[in-house]
Amino acid sequence: MTLYADRTIPLGARLKPPAELRADGAGPAPVLPAQVDVAVIGAGVIGLSIAWRLVCRGLSVAVFDRAEPGSGTSFAATGMLAAAAEHEPGGDDLLALALDSQRQWLEFRATLEAEAGASIDYRDEGTLVVALGRDEVERLRFRHEQQRRAGLNTRWLNGMEVRGIEPGLRAAVAAGISCPDDHQVDPRRLVPALAAAFVRRGGLLFQNNAVTSLDMAGGRGCGLLTANSRCQAQIVVAAAGAWSADGILPAALDIPMRPLKGQALALRTSRQTGAPRHVIWTEQIHLAPKGDGQLIVGSTMEDTGFNPAITAGGVLALLEGVHRALPSSEEMEIEAVWSGFRPTTDDDAPIIGVSGVPGLLLATGHHRNGILLAPVTATAIEQLITTGAMSEAASRFGLARFQRSNAPSAQFAGARA
Repeated sequence: MTLYADRTIPLGARLKPPAELRADGAGPAPVLPAQVDVAVIGAGVIGLSIAWRLVCRGLSVAVFDRAEPGSGTSFAATGMLAAAAEHEPGGDDLLALALDSQRQWLEFRATLEAEAGASIDYRDEGTLVVALGRDEVERLRFRHEQQRRAGLNTRWLNGMEVRGIEPGLRAAVAAGISCPDDHQVDPRRLVPALAAAFVRRGGLLFQNNAVTSLDMAGGRGCGLLTANSRCQAQIVVAAAGAWSADGILPAALDIPMRPLKGQALALRTSRQTGAPRHVIWTEQIHLAPKGDGQLIVGSTMEDTGFNPAITAGGVLALLEGVHRALPSSEEMEIEAVWSGFRPTTDDDAPIIGVSGVPGLLLATGHHRNGILLAPVTATAIEQLITTGAMSEAASRFGLARFQRSNAPSAQFAGARA
């Protein structure tokens, strides 16, 4: 436990959904039918987005999660939709997928909020990537040149222009990049909204019901096994984030993915401290202001396996990073500190599509872009199940790219045309 401002904050305490959004997942567990069209492993943003999209197409869908919806990686996320800010050299294929998803987010958000009857705190002020000293300017110029070559909608700003947009930033800010199309949502609102929309469409959500293995028959996946039940399904979708490669699926798949830990914290802003309007990126941290007055500060990158420990070094790095960018953070109260696990592949890009095991599809490995890529991933899996093929952009992210010598076919016999 850690004591701060006369309050005791449990280490690892996560932000929770607003009280008015928690009730939709409550109530008695649904009755498991003998068979469903699709069973989804994982009730995070990726799994629920896929499940919601499929149930809207008239398929019977059951979602299983070892804990409560979103309690793995999704609630640990910041909620950034940062296709431009995230772009890196050599990432043109991923950028194309990210931009496609960014475009889909507008309709995805409107439909979801209408069906769930709740806001997901979608904010469109944009993102600022800043250099907090002259030694960082050249690295920022290189980033902007990469964005310019990719045709992204970004704009170079001098230090005075950055301060004019965000006057609360430290006076030492030397330059910045405006990324007006890089928006954000609040994962604490997004996950309950997805769960509510899915259940209201007739979907079956089984939380605190861990999947132990894939049910196999004749070399084909035919459902799921949990500790006390079996769910038969024509198709299984593995969307359990970092846990997708944690003993649930056949070992022969050899999914090249590992958990990459990130520590983050939430600060409480006030009228006295003020708060940034934009998402702010520095070389150390990113800051995401939420509609409820919290400022999310994230996040570390630690290759430590499934070790959730909150460390002094991790918290210190976050506090130093926010203080270096935002002097008023000295007066902000710490409300939560937590860690989560990014599902990270060998090339930091997702795995979407066929697995090589008939009846099993993969939607995992989204690294730090799971929220951004949720719509395009859901669309890809929906297309694969209903038509047998995905878009060209999504097809580039199959498991086969790691298994060139024995690549499975990109075609798939869906559950229902």
